Amino acid sequence: MRFLILAFAVLAGVAQAQDYPNKPIRLITPAAQGGTTDFLARLVGAKLGEIFKQQVVVDNRASASGVIAGDITAKSPPDGYTLLLAYHQHTINAALNPNLPYHPVNDFTPITQLTRAGLLLIINSASPPKNLKEFVEWTKAKSGELNYGSAGIGSGGHLAGELYKHMVGVKAEHIPYKGTGPAIVDLIGGRYDFNFAGLAGAVPQMRSGKLRGIAVTTPQRIPSLPDIPAMAEAVPGYEVVGWYGVIGPAGMPQPIVTKLHDELVRVLAMPDVRERILHDGSEPVGNEPQVFRDFMTADLNKWAKLVQESGAKLD
Repeated sequence: MRFLILAFAVLAGVAQAQDYPNKPIRLITPAAQGGTTDFLARLVGAKLGEIFKQQVVVDNRASASGVIAGDITAKSPPDGYTLLLAYHQHTINAALNPNLPYHPVNDFTPITQLTRAGLLLIINSASPPKNLKEFVEWTKAKSGELNYGSAGIGSGGHLAGELYKHMVGVKAEHIPYKGTGPAIVDLIGGRYDFNFAGLAGAVPQMRSGKLRGIAVTTPQRIPSLPDIPAMAEAVPGYEVVGWYGVIGPAGMPQPIVTKLHDELVRVLAMPDVRERILHDGSEPVGNEPQVFRDFMTADLNKWAKLVQESGAKLD
């Protein structure tokens, strides 16, 4: 009897996947319209809609560092019609806030990681360090005297700075801003000393000569910035990788997960999509659901350990 029930469940799932999707899909994005997150959601959503012959509606829920978007997704029916464009803040939130209304991995169905990208360590062009080696020596010599800025408390740049301090053994005061833009403006103005910023906002200012790029936070150098060293070249083991991926509520039928995964990988392989992702300083990924789940778990554990050791808090 148990075998028959399992067989019927599998057949039902296959039939459901064959008919999927037969109505619009909601892709929730934890960001306002116009930013990198929103652009990626609309780019992928439009391509996926063309493949499925169904509209993919981008639902912007820009508040509470993505917690509201995550909560809506976690509590939605696991039928494949509500998905979340998650990004690294999804796991960082859980490391910083033990009272989240959901678990960032167990309450979701990972489908695939779309992209990964590092941050760029930038300083004012008038600052003394000219390269990564000099920057490390400078922060050690000035330990306790320097300030670093970020896009906000709990942001990737905030924790990248905390990780640097922890691994190098230096002290620096964190100055949180309300977004990357204001933080970069003040760095150009010389109001603080360094920043781990997203490539999209930092690279144009570096190329204009207003800021100096010191290192990327990926394990190796990236093709779009071959002359900029990886932080690990001077601080072995240092790595901060931002990511985007598509996840759904826990309990989604495996055939639907497989169908979504396969089509999203197909989207990532499209020349215009791949070119745009690389142009923004990111890399397309498209890994298997279980690999993505393991990656998210490792990311959560990494940040939870850092938060515990550094004492970083939401407020």
